[in-house]
Amino acid sequence: MKKRKIARLVVVSSILLGSVGVKVFAQNQEPQETKLPPLSKQEMEMAKQIYFNRCAGCHGDLRTGAIGPALTPDKTRALGLQNIEAFITYGSPRGMPAWGKDGILTPQQVNMMARFLMYPPPSPPEFDLPDVMKTWKLIVPPNQRPTHPETKNDISNYMGVVLRSANKVAIIDDKTKKPVAILATGHALHILRTDAYGKYFYTIGRDGKVSLIDLEYKHPKIVASVKACYDARSVEVSLYRGKEGDFRDKYAIVGCYWPPQFVILDGMTLKPLKVVSTVGYQVGTGKFVRDPRVAAIVASYYHPEWIVNVKEIGQIWLVNYKDLKNLKITMVSAAPFLHDGGWNSTKRYFLAAANASNKMAVLDAKRDKLVTLIDTPKFPHPGRGANIDNPKYGPLYCSSFIGAGAVACIGTDPKHHPQYAWKVVKIIKLPGEGGGSLFIKTNPHTKYMFVDRTLNPNEKLNRQFYAIDKNTLKVVHTFNMPADLKGRFVDFDFNKQGTELWVSDWDKQGALLIYNPNTFKLIDVIKGPWVVSPTGKFNVYNTAHDIY
Repeated sequence: MKKRKIARLVVVSSILLGSVGVKVFAQNQEPQETKLPPLSKQEMEMAKQIYFNRCAGCHGDLRTGAIGPALTPDKTRALGLQNIEAFITYGSPRGMPAWGKDGILTPQQVNMMARFLMYPPPSPPEFDLPDVMKTWKLIVPPNQRPTHPETKNDISNYMGVVLRSANKVAIIDDKTKKPVAILATGHALHILRTDAYGKYFYTIGRDGKVSLIDLEYKHPKIVASVKACYDARSVEVSLYRGKEGDFRDKYAIVGCYWPPQFVILDGMTLKPLKVVSTVGYQVGTGKFVRDPRVAAIVASYYHPEWIVNVKEIGQIWLVNYKDLKNLKITMVSAAPFLHDGGWNSTKRYFLAAANASNKMAVLDAKRDKLVTLIDTPKFPHPGRGANIDNPKYGPLYCSSFIGAGAVACIGTDPKHHPQYAWKVVKIIKLPGEGGGSLFIKTNPHTKYMFVDRTLNPNEKLNRQFYAIDKNTLKVVHTFNMPADLKGRFVDFDFNKQGTELWVSDWDKQGALLIYNPNTFKLIDVIKGPWVVSPTGKFNVYNTAHDIY
């Protein structure tokens, strides 16, 4: 039986990954029926929500594909119900989670999702500026908020921790390792960003809800909120201060997955100011794309603008916020499908993962020009990435990969190390087979960088993470999940001093593990009924200063 399941999975994978003209057979070797299986209205609604929560990020809201393959009816009906169920149950080496095998979806839910995928994708509704405005809540006006911290705690050393399936964020004091606040935010909270001064956290949920958290209260509290769209991943503030004016924290921006748009907000109140569609034409093919999603956004230090990755069309948009009434957008052609990325060590060059193209795009934020596209292993996914200074190659930016068990390091110093600039100078092999890495991170106060293996289908590997020596560029230590913890490692951040490495045990009842990043000793484990599916971690100081 096990061999049959594996064989079926191979067939499914080959079709979804692009094989043409393959007949699909069930276990009894008879052709699959093309007649659609029934799906009730109640099941349709349940499946739509599961797809939004679990699948849309990789396969797209309209199921047209991105880092994951397209799941349009012409493909799914050719596969047949049993083959789709096998794929959902067992995942794939490309990084598709084993939703059924890992117990995240029940067999009944797997069957329902397989049937759902054989039907045309339901078209999500639009969400325009009047819709956004109706959701805006100004809870505490700026002139009524604290003007200095009401606590003796070092708020710059607070750690914001995403409690993903609880739809909450925990604000933890690094000194006591206890939460000073646990706040309900958007659904499936994704990331946190800070203002220029470290007074506020901006949170974005996958439901498009933004919460503005004032950290200067004795117990941090939400002072404003707004729902910018139905589906989102990114939020950022304006950080420019220079000859064109001081725009620090004047505006915020939300990048939406659906509708395909971004929304500009007042930075201190979250009042909606402007909505801009990202519908357009794909770089290289000229193909019209109905749902180009906004992925990573960073704020430029050289101009009053945001650098915005428009995923499916493969363009980097430079959104100049100096004059919102006459908004200026420069569209820089890169490669599909732009996703995450971060600054190099000088914060001049933005490196963005075009993960479905297996490339890293390099943008010069000072000149507002694309420098180059760099070929990489499969499906780069650096998060913000890791900046190191190597004795041979000089400054490097390193990325992890969903589709390859490796870390790739790219030279980023065209002035002093031109022979290595914008080249992959080293590919570091990780232990075991397959990819599955989501994040890599380091800190100036440690000799190492650290990479996870979260999406690897092997249970041993997804419960490991690795230390890589910045000088030798070799894996020097493997961290294994303590036996009493049941989840998998994901994501990293450091405390302000760089003396603690925080990593999540991603499980329904998870934990936060704190290591010494130089000795690799486990310092502390934070557990409790409130630690529900912890994922991303955001130290206030590191986030405000783009330290990674």
